[in-house]
Parts: sequence; C-alpha cells; structure tokens
Amino acid sequence: MINITAHLLQYNIKPSVQRMAIMQYLLEYKSHPSVDEVYNALAPSIPTLSKTTVYNTLKLFVEHGAAQMLTIDERNVCFDGDTTPHAHFLCKCCGKIYDLPIPAPVKEVMPNVIDGHEINEMHYYYKGFCKNCLNNND
Repeated sequence: MINITAHLLQYNIKPSVQRMAIMQYLLEYKSHPSVDEVYNALAPSIPTLSKTTVYNTLKLFVEHGAAQMLTIDERNVCFDGDTTPHAHFLCKCCGKIYDLPIPAPVKEVMPNVIDGHEINEMHYYYKGFCKNCLNNND
C-alpha cells in the first residue's frame, strides 16, 4: 500500500485532506476519471469538497508531474495517477480508456532530443474497439 503523504511530498505537493483523497482515488481507480467523476466519487465523504477544488488539485498534480492529463477523447479531459511510461487505448464503442504497454521498438527510439528540441513528455494514444465490446458483438 502506497503512503499517499510521502507520494505527494515526493512531487513537492503539500498534503491536505482533499489532495490526499484525490491522489488516493487516482491511484486506486485506474479508470482515468474526469474531474466530474472524481468529484462525484469523493463528495459524499468530503462535504467541503467542490468541483473547483478537484479541478485545481488535478491541475496541480499535472503541473508537478504527479499525474497525467489525457486528451485522448475530444470531448473529455481525463486524469491518470500512473506517471510511468505507458500508452492509452480508447474504445470507440464503450468509451473506456485502458493502459497499454509501450511496444519495445517504440521505446528503443524514444530520444531525449529531436532536431535540437529537448523532449520531456510524450503521449501514445490508440483508438479502436476493446476486446469486451468485440466479444459482445459476436
């Protein structure tokens, strides 16, 4: 079990009740939630929580490198507490986002500098139909 306080401090984020709850949620639920999903999940247990607090906290996490902001879906912005290098897959049928490993050949050509530009962030997005939706259409 991860120590949420230490995890936040590792990213130079001052822990608070709201921040710890939001980070715990991101790390526990791998569903790549939106601001609304995080708010709706946590508001019943934290009555003082607002959508603005959730939005600002997630933005802070992204700015400090503690979370990723995903824009794979043109309609929604989602967040991921897993900051290790990995790809994302969006199912065009059910809308779920899945974590995928980055293929080895791609990892081998991930340079830090391209044409004189320093690269410090890369995103790999795939779109298609997940195995669950494919199986349900049989």
